[in-house]
Amino acid sequence: MSRQLLLMALAPLLGLFILAIGNGSLATLTTLRLDSAGYSPQVIGWVSSAYFIGLALGALFNDRLLLAIGHIRAYGSFASLVAVAVLLQGLFADPTAWFVLRLIGGWATVGVFLVIESWLLAAGEARVRGRLLALYMIAMYAAGVVGQLMLGVAQSLGDTAPFMIIGMLAALSVLPMAMIPRVTPLLEKAEPLSPLRLITLTPTGVMGSFGSGLAVAAVYTLLPLYLQGLGYSIDRVGQLMAVVVLGAMLLQYPVGRWSDRHDRQMVLILMGAVCVLISVGILWLPLGGWGLAGLLFLLGGGVFSLYPVAVGHAADRAPAGALVRMSQGLLLINAIGSTLSPSVISPVMAVVGNEGLFWCMGVLGVALVGFFAWRRSVRPAPVPVAPFSPATPLSAVGAELAVTDEWVQGALEHEHVEDLSQAVPDVEVAEPLMGPPRPDEAHIAYYEGDQKHVGTKGAT
Repeated sequence: MSRQLLLMALAPLLGLFILAIGNGSLATLTTLRLDSAGYSPQVIGWVSSAYFIGLALGALFNDRLLLAIGHIRAYGSFASLVAVAVLLQGLFADPTAWFVLRLIGGWATVGVFLVIESWLLAAGEARVRGRLLALYMIAMYAAGVVGQLMLGVAQSLGDTAPFMIIGMLAALSVLPMAMIPRVTPLLEKAEPLSPLRLITLTPTGVMGSFGSGLAVAAVYTLLPLYLQGLGYSIDRVGQLMAVVVLGAMLLQYPVGRWSDRHDRQMVLILMGAVCVLISVGILWLPLGGWGLAGLLFLLGGGVFSLYPVAVGHAADRAPAGALVRMSQGLLLINAIGSTLSPSVISPVMAVVGNEGLFWCMGVLGVALVGFFAWRRSVRPAPVPVAPFSPATPLSAVGAELAVTDEWVQGALEHEHVEDLSQAVPDVEVAEPLMGPPRPDEAHIAYYEGDQKHVGTKGAT
């Protein structure tokens, strides 16, 4: 990766890191504040869903604004809206107002993601895009860890202090983008595939993206509620949420590398099975602080890695020229799953208690395992064709250069036969005939002294 490209990517990655510190803790803060105010899990679920509704709407429409005004101004607009929405949350502690503000915040946040992702994809060549996107994901998850750890410290400064700090971080994230050179990479417009077309093309990719949206949204919005129900303080809840995000950051690359070397459908099946086992372990095992932290670490690595593996599987099945449209469509499917998750799982938690979160996670894991296994039986992974190895004898020069041991042995044996025929006179050696022999002639090869003759000898 060139120094110029690294410097060009540094500013958007730094801006994303600053904004994501606050954004990573805002979902947890919203859930905990509504719960401490005495609102039901259904209300908490609907307010949490507003953010993901904004994500889905932004995934459909934000590209138009980006194409109209460019990367830097679009980033400034979206980050400013995030800051305003967060600061207003600190002023109006009302579920209806928070629903609207979280909707606006989700719409603006996905705009920030769109600016950063399109910037990195357009700025780098194909051979370095993987590394750029790896830096992008590391910045996201590292900021999430810092944000969760910051939550307890910010809470100790006052009720409105966390919202003020998150808003200030969103505003400060504009500075790196404003200080970079004015030349920005070009962005090509690409229309997403329709959800029906995506389902027909890659059912496994669609279901994996949808299931990932359900699981990740549940972790972000409802897991803090479960942890608080166990009696943990806000500071401890933030630490355990940081463990979840840390697992996502550290395990995503090994899981992705594993999926590159094996059948992705089988990897998805095993990840769904791990989700089931972790849910059963949290529900049934008597866990202490370290045991729960270990399972949450594995849960973060499995749940947050589900989406990239599903997208990788979809890319393996994608026709030529459809990768960009497919990725946009899967992002929309993922946002729809995230939107439905809190409103579907929170009523279950209201009926059976906070443990309903992991009952739902276990059922989701079983459903994913069953669906992925069925798809693998219907359409198994293609058998890799033996790779073509260029053979040197395919060219005239190569035929002269490629001297094998068999060729050498054959030449030695042929030379040995000729030496014997020359050493023993009058030894008949068959020669090919151009036509049938005449009745009165015997066509033979014979030697007289050192001279070889072909003709008749002793004709009758």
